[in-house]
Amino acid sequence: MNVKNFIVGGIVGGIVNFLLGWLVYGILLNDPTAPNAGKENMSLIFAGCMIFGFLISYIFSQGEGITKCVPGIKIAAGVGLFTSVWFDCFYHMYDTLDYKTTAMGAVISLIMAAIIGACVAVVNGKMK
Repeated sequence: MNVKNFIVGGIVGGIVNFLLGWLVYGILLNDPTAPNAGKENMSLIFAGCMIFGFLISYIFSQGEGITKCVPGIKIAAGVGLFTSVWFDCFYHMYDTLDYKTTAMGAVISLIMAAIIGACVAVVNGKMK
């Protein structure tokens, strides 16, 4: 594993994740009437974004190393899809799962993760 690629890719992935989340959830899907609107803990959101960026970077830096855009998109999209559905299953284990919301969240996570994966792969490729 190339530690430099892992760290730089993780930072880039985390920042891209944070900015995409701000765009998607803060602007495009913003619901100011939601019960917890305006009470978000931005430090925890940023930490979560960085952790996901480092997860993608870790996966990409293992083995042969993902350094091209298309493989990065494919692999990260799968990771985003599976982590989204995994989280929703555990988050809703005591109540009824809303399949429409879960599907929408899975698609959003897949798209965001694909973009993050492309960015991390390109950064890894530039640092070769």
